[in-house]
Amino acid sequence: MKRKKKSASPTMIEIQRRGLDALSRELGPDGLIRFFQLYGMGEVDYTRNRHKWLGNTNVDEISAKLGIKTNRT
Repeated sequence: MKRKKKSASPTMIEIQRRGLDALSRELGPDGLIRFFQLYGMGEVDYTRNRHKWLGNTNVDEISAKLGIKTNRT
């Protein structure tokens, strides 16, 4: 049995395309437009919200919660 070759990580353009495809599929055309309007009007400040969500959490703490070993320690 032949093994399937592991493909390279997707490019940022490919990730963007896949994301837009998923949003369009899940939200439909009207929902997709409303989603873009939400972010375009500045109603969401990711940086400020990220600090609220994560506080002073560091990469090692996040990795531990996800069960991922790191070589940083």
